[in-house]
Amino acid sequence: MSGLKQFDAADYLDSEEMIAEYLSEALEDENPDVFLAAVSDVAKARGMTAIANSTGLGRESLYKALTPGAKPRYETIVKVLHGLGVRLTVQP
Repeated sequence: MSGLKQFDAADYLDSEEMIAEYLSEALEDENPDVFLAAVSDVAKARGMTAIANSTGLGRESLYKALTPGAKPRYETIVKVLHGLGVRLTVQP
């Protein structure tokens, strides 16, 4: 069993379409930790340092905000999503 590699969703988030679908599905879950984990996976795929730099957040702050169970401020999530180049939309 030691030859198995642990699954990391970030390894598969290699297109804008895949990222959008992944975040959309995570947002459908009523557990907010699922969405935070998905945003974290996308940030890892894009590079945490790059996202931290584009949002003005420190790397440690970014990791802390995206930890399951964290209660990040709305403005922090908006900054991170903007840094990722994605936006949330509302549909009827």
